[in-house]
Amino acid sequence: MIDPTALTILLLAWVGHYGIHLAFYNRLNCLGWPRKRIKRMVKAAFANAVLLPPLVLALYWQPLLGIVQQSTDWAQLPVILRIYGSLCLASVPLLGIPWLIYRPLFGINHVKIKVRGRLLDARDHCSEKLPRNGFANWVTGLPLNQVLKLSVEEIELPVAGLPEALDGYRIAHLSDIHLTGDIDWPYSRLAMEQALSAAPDMFALTGDIVDCQETIQWLPKIFGDASARDGCYFVLGNHDTRVSHPDEVRQQMETLGWQDLGKSATCVDLRDVPSLLAGNESPWFPRVEIDQFPRVEIDQAQRERVKFRLLLSHSPDQIRWARQHAFTLMLAGHTHGGQGRLPLVGPLLSPSVHGSRFASGSFYLAPTTMQVSRGLHGNHLMRINCPPQVALLTLRTPSGKRT
Repeated sequence: MIDPTALTILLLAWVGHYGIHLAFYNRLNCLGWPRKRIKRMVKAAFANAVLLPPLVLALYWQPLLGIVQQSTDWAQLPVILRIYGSLCLASVPLLGIPWLIYRPLFGINHVKIKVRGRLLDARDHCSEKLPRNGFANWVTGLPLNQVLKLSVEEIELPVAGLPEALDGYRIAHLSDIHLTGDIDWPYSRLAMEQALSAAPDMFALTGDIVDCQETIQWLPKIFGDASARDGCYFVLGNHDTRVSHPDEVRQQMETLGWQDLGKSATCVDLRDVPSLLAGNESPWFPRVEIDQFPRVEIDQAQRERVKFRLLLSHSPDQIRWARQHAFTLMLAGHTHGGQGRLPLVGPLLSPSVHGSRFASGSFYLAPTTMQVSRGLHGNHLMRINCPPQVALLTLRTPSGKRT
């Protein structure tokens, strides 16, 4: 006779085993550790996640079967296995309940936005063959893969504390360009052309621009003619450390007229509203200390005049720091929307200390509104129900009290 309680316990332990490894993977990939160390740990975690359950089943199938059939007890299992099984069981509520609470379905901390989007197949809009090798050509052609289906989204974003003069202000937000060399540069150029056609007041690029040295020479072709009334700003991300000298990326972008907020903050007037623009590339690069401004000349009088604070951060993990420094709006990327989204459940994978809570979308954690981009590209050439994104933001003063 099958013992349903014992069977349920074993199944929950199995679920908890994968939950632990998923949580570990997400948090590991948000750290500023050397890439090789992280990759080794990712491979070890993946192997353990996949191989441990069948190994345990093969070694202890008789006592496990006896437990399910009520012919033996749990003491027949090794102590270490019982301890790990208990840990897996405990992880189900400890990890699962917070994970469930923050699913997009429930909308906690989410901002209600208006979106008008159009999906462009980049292969229909670029005369060049975009995949540059056989593997990329094969993967991009797989069913359901949206890696070359560019989503151009016009988003009306309510921003708490937004000065009335900035109602209707337009920002073209791009992130995670990931020039890996697998997909040719006209794909990223198509995204820029879509953003340029919207005539934004400002361009904001939130990191992971270049993945390999050879693609630095593509930057003028993609970003060379970018222009906006209030300027074009960028920060770098973790993948920009993969070139020989990340400063080469900075210098090239600055040569093209983009302003680097990763090195310094600046005070500007946006529609006559005194505004602070800053960047945060932590943990991969040192961040600007907002209270002291060690690398720029901004005096106390300028700081006191500021009515709007905008932060460009590569990772949404800096939301706590943004709140501590009272940023009105934070733009981020890094998470790629999870690369894939399940119906109702949403994303599972997300390189963030918050897991997949802020994988993509619009959020409000007082006093900061945060917009997280799904990005344009990535090392993984697979996206399911998660198309790459060009976000054309129109900032709005909230019409009512935010809940």
